[in-house]
Amino acid sequence: MTTPLAAPVSSGRWTPRLWGTLLVLCAAMFLDALDVSMVGVALPSIGADLGLSTSTLQWIVSGYILGYGGLLLLGGRAADLLGRRQVFLIALGVFAVASLLGGLVDSGPLLIASRFIKGLSAAFTAPAGLSIITTTFPEGPLRNRALSIYTTCAATGFSMGLVLSGLLTEASWRLTMLLPAPIALIALIAGLKLLPRSPRERGHQGYDIPGAVLGTASMLLLVFTVVQAPEAGWTSARTLLSFAAVVALLTAFVTVERRSPSPLIRLGVLRSGHQLRAQFGAMTLFGSYIGFQFLVTLYMQDLLGWSALHTALAFLPSGAVVALSATKVGSIVDRFGTPRLLVVGFALMATGYALFLGIDLDPVYAAAILPSMLLIGSAFALAFPSLNIQATNGVDDHEQGMVSGLLNTSVQVGGAIFLAVVTAVVTAGAPDNPENATPQAILDSYRPGLYVVTGIALTGLLLSLPGLRTRRRGGSLVVTKSTTREAEAERIAVRD
Repeated sequence: MTTPLAAPVSSGRWTPRLWGTLLVLCAAMFLDALDVSMVGVALPSIGADLGLSTSTLQWIVSGYILGYGGLLLLGGRAADLLGRRQVFLIALGVFAVASLLGGLVDSGPLLIASRFIKGLSAAFTAPAGLSIITTTFPEGPLRNRALSIYTTCAATGFSMGLVLSGLLTEASWRLTMLLPAPIALIALIAGLKLLPRSPRERGHQGYDIPGAVLGTASMLLLVFTVVQAPEAGWTSARTLLSFAAVVALLTAFVTVERRSPSPLIRLGVLRSGHQLRAQFGAMTLFGSYIGFQFLVTLYMQDLLGWSALHTALAFLPSGAVVALSATKVGSIVDRFGTPRLLVVGFALMATGYALFLGIDLDPVYAAAILPSMLLIGSAFALAFPSLNIQATNGVDDHEQGMVSGLLNTSVQVGGAIFLAVVTAVVTAGAPDNPENATPQAILDSYRPGLYVVTGIALTGLLLSLPGLRTRRRGGSLVVTKSTTREAEAERIAVRD
């Protein structure tokens, strides 16, 4: 469906209102990433102030992941059926209120509840925001540019969150919870004026209530099981029964979706090779990075004795590379296509992880750590926008929310699963008596986890290689010429 802003976009000119629309959507993406990174650094202060155990502190992070990862499929389809603008603004308002409450509560359970609500609201803003972009900007160079800017905001928000949290936590951990509230409120007010209206989908044959229930339940249970598996034990009866229940729910979900006249996910969209590569690529990209960040944070703070702020600054070059590339990646995608950029991105990421395998207890930052951070930042700059572009290209407007929700689900589930795997590997190799173990013994226990992280990135590389073969042999090229007088914009979309 064509939005009120589609005409100015197709002419190649971005009006001030169009820039404002993109800025509102970028603010929501920025907030999601900012919130996740700020909370992680503030956890020790939260535990000391509220008297929370380590297991309870975990749920301040896991509660957000549970709400976010569990409801993304429903959030994506809701954006298609109920209207992208309406869903985005309502969810953004809920995010602002939950942020305010999270900074004011005085008990662990209430804080966890506010985090779950924030994750739930992000599960609706993320797919709605992405689908607003893909239905406002026509497929090709203009959308590629918009998506490169949009996806860059996630990495920028994450990097800034690490630094801001280190600074704000010095005053009070509550500031890390409260900061997103005014930003979300400003974005909400601006969104009411700037976001294009998106009417509800017409002609759909009712709502897929059984699919929504089964899909949401299966994702919630999957994320919950993976988050709890390292503590409960991967081979414990509880974990195995939970995984069996996930399989049963997913089987029932697939059966319902195949028979539903208006499915939550149209399974036919997954028959496309480029769509599957985008979804699995998102899982491996984020899964490997979350595992890497977890291990490197432990290494820097527990073994090297660095402060939270020092650790955040060590990660900053990676985010800076992504931020500085925001306006350039779109044109690179136009020239080389997403399959090539994904291959290069995963190769850079695997190389960055592999370099870190040789780390020791007395590193010189510029020689031992900085190269990995720059390579990983370059990998994200190329791969993250490419994944979003590849997943949403060739998809009808009325299914953009669905595909956006599916892509974000792949990101969250991949992060949860691979972090749990890395944690389990490190725990299995940990010294029998960690309190008396030497720093070198602890560092040696981290290395298997780094090998797993590198292997995940290499898996992403292998999965992306068939895209090059498709491009050479069978890809049909669709070329669209822009009518702008300033440039001749050509779009090459590769379809399987």
